Amino acid sequence: MYALLALGFTLIYGVADVVNMAHGALFMLGAYMFFTFSPAVKDPALVIPSPLTVDPVLALILAAIFVGIVGSIIYVLFINPVIKDVLASLVVTVAVAIVIQQIIYVEFGGVHRAVYPFASGSIDILGVTVTYTKLLALGVSMILFALISIFIAKSKIGKAMRATAQDREAAMLMGINTTRLCILTMAISSSLAALAGILIAGSTTQVAYPHMWLTPLAMSFAIVILGGLGSIKGTLLGAFIVGYAESAVDLMIPEGSFLKGAVALAVMVLVLLFRPKGLFGKRIELEE
Repeated sequence: MYALLALGFTLIYGVADVVNMAHGALFMLGAYMFFTFSPAVKDPALVIPSPLTVDPVLALILAAIFVGIVGSIIYVLFINPVIKDVLASLVVTVAVAIVIQQIIYVEFGGVHRAVYPFASGSIDILGVTVTYTKLLALGVSMILFALISIFIAKSKIGKAMRATAQDREAAMLMGINTTRLCILTMAISSSLAALAGILIAGSTTQVAYPHMWLTPLAMSFAIVILGGLGSIKGTLLGAFIVGYAESAVDLMIPEGSFLKGAVALAVMVLVLLFRPKGLFGKRIELEE
């Protein structure tokens, strides 16, 4: 799930050279849209039900499409006009993230909203109790990650993405509409963020709340820098390292759960001290 979260972040950077600080806000928006479209959760502690009742799978698809469209609009209106200025695009995406959070406050309030669980029950694996929701989230994340990897490696659009990542000007000379390609990449990136938000909220926290975007943003940022900005392979390995480090700290250190938030950043700094470009360097997969 961490890899899926970070994959969208690394995609838009690899193709458009945009460090999208609104990625966490799109993650949050995905969870809230799933809440909006999914069946109501009747929990006495979380008394406000979702306003619609549709099939959970359809709710997931609708939420991903909605956030993908929002991401495209954000790129066209706010990122593309300042695309050549790295600092300006960074500031703009931070501002967009804050605006999305304020809209969530206005529309949904500051209370926690219960997110529909995909499954109930658990299974014992080698002495560890794992819920079915987490297993389902694992399976969906792996499938999506594999599909995106195949799409980039084999499809015509994927090859155009790789060409643009390698040399934007040369890609334009070869007839690739780089602006349209970046809009499509942003849509895919935003949809992946939304799906990660739905899977993580549905399998772990089971609630959506207005500040839930901050930790995923820091997490995805740490993972893509750790693995190498733009590297899909590095994103997967970086996510595994961060996830394993978090679990190890939680288990081996007394009250280690309080340190989990700092683990991702600590691991990132440690790796960068020895490999400044991350484990796989910059955009190595997209350049192949």
